[in-house]
Amino acid sequence: MLRERNGFYALESALHVFPSRSSQQEIGLEDWNENTLWRNEYKGLAEGCLFFAEDVFGGQFCIKDERVYTFDPETGALDYLADDIEGWAKAIISDYEVLTGYPLAHQWQERNGQLPAKKRLLPKIPFVAGGEFVLDNLYLSDVIDGMRFRANIANQIKDLPDGVQIKFNIVD
Repeated sequence: MLRERNGFYALESALHVFPSRSSQQEIGLEDWNENTLWRNEYKGLAEGCLFFAEDVFGGQFCIKDERVYTFDPETGALDYLADDIEGWAKAIISDYEVLTGYPLAHQWQERNGQLPAKKRLLPKIPFVAGGEFVLDNLYLSDVIDGMRFRANIANQIKDLPDGVQIKFNIVD
Protein backbone atom coordinates (compact mmCIF):
# COMPACT_ATOMS: atom_id res chain seq x y z
CA MET A 1 0.00 0.00 0.00
CA LEU A 2 2.78 2.43 0.91
CA ARG A 3 4.48 1.82 -2.45
CA GLU A 4 1.33 3.01 -4.21
CA ARG A 5 0.60 5.92 -1.88
CA ASN A 6 3.03 6.77 0.93
CA GLY A 7 0.60 7.97 3.56
CA PHE A 8 -2.65 9.80 2.95
CA TYR A 9 -5.85 11.23 4.34
CA ALA A 10 -9.19 10.07 2.94
CA LEU A 11 -12.88 10.66 3.55
CA GLU A 12 -12.39 14.28 4.60
CA SER A 13 -9.53 13.30 6.92
CA ALA A 14 -11.66 10.72 8.74
CA LEU A 15 -9.08 8.12 7.72
CA HIS A 16 -5.36 8.76 8.10
CA VAL A 17 -2.80 6.25 6.84
CA PHE A 18 0.66 7.02 8.17
CA PRO A 19 3.53 7.55 5.71
CA SER A 20 6.63 5.40 6.00
CA ARG A 21 8.79 8.28 7.28
CA SER A 22 8.15 11.38 9.35
CA SER A 23 8.30 14.88 7.93
CA GLN A 24 7.65 18.28 9.41
CA GLN A 25 3.95 17.86 8.61
CA GLU A 26 3.47 14.16 9.39
CA ILE A 27 4.45 11.44 11.84
CA GLY A 28 5.74 8.38 10.01
CA LEU A 29 5.15 4.71 10.78
CA GLU A 30 8.48 4.17 12.47
CA ASP A 31 8.10 7.13 14.82
CA TRP A 32 4.40 6.47 15.46
CA ASN A 33 5.25 2.96 16.60
CA GLU A 34 8.08 4.02 18.94
CA ASN A 35 7.35 2.85 22.48
CA THR A 36 8.43 6.17 23.97
CA LEU A 37 6.00 8.23 21.86
CA TRP A 38 2.77 6.82 23.38
CA ARG A 39 2.72 3.01 23.24
CA ASN A 40 4.48 2.38 26.55
CA GLU A 41 1.68 4.36 28.27
CA TYR A 42 -0.59 1.38 27.50
CA LYS A 43 1.50 -0.91 29.74
CA GLY A 44 1.57 -3.89 27.38
CA LEU A 45 -1.87 -3.47 25.79
CA ALA A 46 -0.25 -2.33 22.52
CA GLU A 47 2.42 -5.05 22.55
CA GLY A 48 3.11 -6.77 19.23
CA CYS A 49 1.08 -4.30 17.17
CA LEU A 50 2.19 -2.31 14.14
CA PHE A 51 -0.10 0.71 13.98
CA PHE A 52 -0.51 1.97 10.42
CA ALA A 53 -3.68 4.09 10.28
CA GLU A 54 -6.25 5.85 12.45
CA ASP A 55 -9.84 6.99 12.34
CA VAL A 56 -11.01 10.55 13.06
CA PHE A 57 -11.16 9.80 16.80
CA GLY A 58 -7.62 8.41 16.92
CA GLY A 59 -8.86 4.83 16.98
CA GLN A 60 -6.01 2.80 15.57
CA PHE A 61 -5.76 0.19 12.84
CA CYS A 62 -2.91 -2.23 13.40
CA ILE A 63 -1.32 -5.45 12.23
CA LYS A 64 -0.73 -8.12 14.85
CA ASP A 65 0.11 -11.75 14.15
CA GLU A 66 -0.29 -11.02 10.41
CA ARG A 67 -3.95 -9.97 10.80
CA VAL A 68 -5.54 -6.51 10.89
CA TYR A 69 -7.26 -5.26 14.04
CA THR A 70 -8.83 -2.13 15.42
CA PHE A 71 -7.32 -0.83 18.66
CA ASP A 72 -9.63 1.16 20.91
CA PRO A 73 -7.50 3.86 22.58
CA GLU A 74 -9.93 4.20 25.51
CA THR A 75 -9.87 0.51 26.45
CA GLY A 76 -6.79 -0.93 24.76
CA ALA A 77 -9.04 -3.59 23.23
CA LEU A 78 -8.10 -5.23 19.94
CA ASP A 79 -10.91 -6.34 17.64
CA TYR A 80 -10.26 -8.48 14.58
CA LEU A 81 -11.10 -6.70 11.33
CA ALA A 82 -9.46 -8.54 8.41
CA ASP A 83 -6.92 -11.16 7.40
CA ASP A 84 -4.75 -8.68 5.48
CA ILE A 85 -4.46 -5.10 4.16
CA GLU A 86 -6.64 -5.89 1.16
CA GLY A 87 -9.36 -7.15 3.48
CA TRP A 88 -8.91 -4.04 5.63
CA ALA A 89 -9.38 -1.80 2.59
CA LYS A 90 -12.54 -3.69 1.61
CA ALA A 91 -13.88 -3.35 5.17
CA ILE A 92 -13.16 0.40 5.16
CA ILE A 93 -14.93 0.86 1.82
CA SER A 94 -17.97 -1.17 2.84
CA ASP A 95 -18.39 0.36 6.34
CA TYR A 96 -16.49 3.67 6.18
CA GLU A 97 -19.03 5.63 8.22
CA VAL A 98 -18.58 3.41 11.27
CA LEU A 99 -14.92 2.45 10.84
CA THR A 100 -13.62 5.99 10.21
CA GLY A 101 -16.17 8.28 11.88
CA TYR A 102 -16.75 10.00 8.54
CA PRO A 103 -20.16 11.56 9.32
CA LEU A 104 -18.77 13.42 12.35
CA ALA A 105 -15.57 14.36 10.53
CA HIS A 106 -17.72 15.90 7.79
CA GLN A 107 -19.98 17.75 10.26
CA TRP A 108 -17.00 19.01 12.29
CA GLN A 109 -15.28 20.40 9.23
CA GLU A 110 -18.44 22.08 7.95
CA ARG A 111 -18.61 23.93 11.28
CA ASN A 112 -14.91 24.41 12.11
CA GLY A 113 -12.85 24.03 8.96
CA GLN A 114 -10.39 21.37 7.84
CA LEU A 115 -8.81 19.04 10.40
CA PRO A 116 -5.10 19.90 10.69
CA ALA A 117 -2.40 17.24 10.36
CA LYS A 118 -1.45 15.60 13.67
CA LYS A 119 -4.90 16.36 15.12
CA ARG A 120 -7.89 14.10 15.82
CA LEU A 121 -11.31 14.60 17.39
CA LEU A 122 -11.51 13.32 20.96
CA PRO A 123 -14.56 12.98 23.16
CA LYS A 124 -14.99 15.35 26.09
CA ILE A 125 -16.79 12.53 27.87
CA PRO A 126 -15.03 9.30 26.85
CA PHE A 127 -17.10 7.02 24.64
CA VAL A 128 -16.37 4.13 27.00
CA ALA A 129 -18.01 6.15 29.80
CA GLY A 130 -21.16 6.85 27.81
CA GLY A 131 -19.98 9.89 25.88
CA GLU A 132 -22.06 10.40 22.78
CA PHE A 133 -20.90 10.40 19.19
CA VAL A 134 -22.08 13.99 18.63
CA LEU A 135 -20.28 17.23 17.74
CA ASP A 136 -20.90 18.81 21.15
CA ASN A 137 -18.93 15.97 22.78
CA LEU A 138 -15.85 16.45 20.56
CA TYR A 139 -12.76 18.63 20.73
CA LEU A 140 -9.63 18.92 18.60
CA SER A 141 -6.57 17.26 20.16
CA ASP A 142 -2.96 16.57 19.33
CA VAL A 143 -2.69 12.90 18.29
CA ILE A 144 0.11 12.04 20.71
CA ASP A 145 -1.46 13.81 23.69
CA GLY A 146 -4.77 12.11 22.87
CA MET A 147 -3.23 8.64 22.85
CA ARG A 148 -1.38 9.26 26.12
CA PHE A 149 -4.47 10.65 27.83
CA ARG A 150 -6.62 7.71 26.78
CA ALA A 151 -3.92 5.23 27.80
CA ASN A 152 -4.47 6.51 31.33
CA ILE A 153 -8.18 5.70 31.00
CA ALA A 154 -7.50 2.26 29.47
CA ASN A 155 -5.16 1.32 32.29
CA GLN A 156 -7.67 2.36 34.95
CA ILE A 157 -10.54 0.33 33.51
CA LYS A 158 -8.78 -2.70 31.98
CA ASP A 159 -9.66 -5.05 34.83
CA LEU A 160 -13.10 -3.68 35.66
CA PRO A 161 -16.26 -5.63 34.79
CA ASP A 162 -18.71 -4.14 32.28
CA GLY A 163 -21.34 -1.84 33.75
CA VAL A 164 -19.44 -0.87 36.90
CA GLN A 165 -19.39 2.82 37.82
CA ILE A 166 -16.10 4.46 36.89
CA LYS A 167 -14.27 7.19 38.75
CA PHE A 168 -11.33 8.43 36.68
CA ASN A 169 -8.10 9.63 38.19
CA ILE A 170 -6.88 12.26 35.70
CA VAL A 171 -3.11 12.60 35.69
CA ASP A 172 -1.32 15.32 33.75
